Amino acid sequence: MSEEKLRIGLVSISDRASSGVYKDEGLPSLRQWLNSAIINPIEYVEKLIPDEQAVIESSLIEIVDQAECDLILTTGGTGPSPRDVTPEATLAVADKIMPGFGEQMRQISLNFVATAILSRQVAVIRKQSL
Repeated sequence: MSEEKLRIGLVSISDRASSGVYKDEGLPSLRQWLNSAIINPIEYVEKLIPDEQAVIESSLIEIVDQAECDLILTTGGTGPSPRDVTPEATLAVADKIMPGFGEQMRQISLNFVATAILSRQVAVIRKQSL
């Protein structure tokens, strides 16, 4: 009997990487970390998109509603810059907000990156996806 694959959506949000100015490092980093942290088989659904709120929202909706991912992780677009709209886009498509996740992610990130305190991570539920 084979194990059911965990379907994980990975979204890297970067104007420059999505336009080819430089190579995206977000998706490979997330994949590497997840492969080392999760023992179950994983199927990835990946997107590399610009910092555009409408594009982020439609991508998140597609990954949840059509690809039916169990978990979605985003990287990029959470800073204080006017172009950083990932939290706003994520909240716009959410059914429920999970308030403790952002605080915990910032706390852990501070052990690695001093500027992590400037990040505005959020976690939400949409349908059955985290």
